[in-house]
Amino acid sequence: MATVPSPDSSESSTPILTPGSSTSSTALPFRPSTDISSNQAPKHPLPLGHTLRPHFLFSPTYMPLNHGSFGAFPRPVQRALHTAQASLESAPDTFFRYVFPSWLDENRAAVAKLVKAPVNEIVLVPNVTTATNEVLRNIQWQDGDVVVYFDTVYGAVEKLVKYMEETTPLRGLKIGRSLPVEDDELIEAFEKAVKGVNEDHAEVGKAVKGTPAKKRKVRMALFDTICSMPGVRVPWERMVEKCRDFDVLSCVDGAHGIGHIPLNLGEVQPDFFMSNLHKWLYVPRGCALFYVPQKNQHLIRSALPTSHGFAPLPSDEPKDQIFNPLPQGANTRFVLLHEFVATLDPSPYLCVQAAINFRETYCGGEERIMKYCSDLATAAGFETAKVLGTNEIMENAAGTLTEGCALVSVRMPLDMGDGEGQVPEKDKLKVGLWIQERGAKDFETYFAISVYDGKWYVRWSGQIYLELEDFVWGAGVLKELCERVKKGEYKE
Repeated sequence: MATVPSPDSSESSTPILTPGSSTSSTALPFRPSTDISSNQAPKHPLPLGHTLRPHFLFSPTYMPLNHGSFGAFPRPVQRALHTAQASLESAPDTFFRYVFPSWLDENRAAVAKLVKAPVNEIVLVPNVTTATNEVLRNIQWQDGDVVVYFDTVYGAVEKLVKYMEETTPLRGLKIGRSLPVEDDELIEAFEKAVKGVNEDHAEVGKAVKGTPAKKRKVRMALFDTICSMPGVRVPWERMVEKCRDFDVLSCVDGAHGIGHIPLNLGEVQPDFFMSNLHKWLYVPRGCALFYVPQKNQHLIRSALPTSHGFAPLPSDEPKDQIFNPLPQGANTRFVLLHEFVATLDPSPYLCVQAAINFRETYCGGEERIMKYCSDLATAAGFETAKVLGTNEIMENAAGTLTEGCALVSVRMPLDMGDGEGQVPEKDKLKVGLWIQERGAKDFETYFAISVYDGKWYVRWSGQIYLELEDFVWGAGVLKELCERVKKGEYKE
């Protein structure tokens, strides 16, 4: 049977094969080279800073000072993304069933090597929120189970805890600590909270409602590698150790982890760890690693949503056997569970190798990137604090909150109160939203703003395509907007 021509041969050179046609002379682009970006890569790493900006996709008039929210990926990785999408569209059935699994395995292996973990303990999911939901929704919570978390928890995670409280016996306990806090104080607060629940201390017990005190036990702790807002580093490695001491499951929100700070999951061995690759690693959205050590994989019965990889409990009834239309590979149950999770575009998962290659060939590798971004954030914090006139950075006495961190939070020149030029407490969120909108629409930039302990902070993100002058410019714009807030413009 003849080959059916493309509807517009001028736009597509890939023929459509009909049953019986030969594939011997027509090679569909199922698997491009994994070294996708090498053809145009420089011979030597480039200077970090403005030299790298053209390699990203930003509008010439846009100033990206908030990489931490949604990330960004460079042009070589975009080419990898388009190649993966073209491969998928060239033969969707063949791609999903016979090409994608092994290609995914190669990218999982690249992630596993980067975080120093066994490859069979790493899978890819759309984002950290998905992975966190998967953990909390899979565990069989019992009466008296308590999950503890700090008051700097990511909002979506706290809402997940609230939802679990509504639908399961799980109860949450929020630990309040005023930043900037010393690492030892944070650890002590965690210890006090766990002992307070387990030993029924009155002042802690009041915060855990709905369960008799004698049955309460902290079963899990949720904490960050780096808090989202305000952006500060957390002694998460020490927290994992403390969780082991108390026989508490550690669930680490590493949204700002991979590509940002060094990770050695094989050494630290948290019980659950998730990190967005589309933030600091330059992988297209959405893509995140989900690490579960083999000892805990039995706790994850289903992916989210439940799909073909789910294995129901054994049944002797033939009628209970559910047909799986996908080929069964040789991977472990945990890996197969996440190999095909409903129909979506998995192309970002296939760009991990290209992103790591870009970081090595264009940027000089992980250590160079992390040092540049951290040093830039530190310098930006000090300089913009001067421009804003507050001279205040979110940092503790030991300097650990920003140590090796590419996020820095600087106090803004606004005061809360009812006096002239002050902002009433009822307007604190409105003011932040007004500044963000004006920044985006009037100045083509975005300010990540939070209100903590009665103060406004802006969070800067150090990145390889930025230099110090960019943050100084941003601080000047922010100062102008704060002056307009003091005049009451946000009320108009």
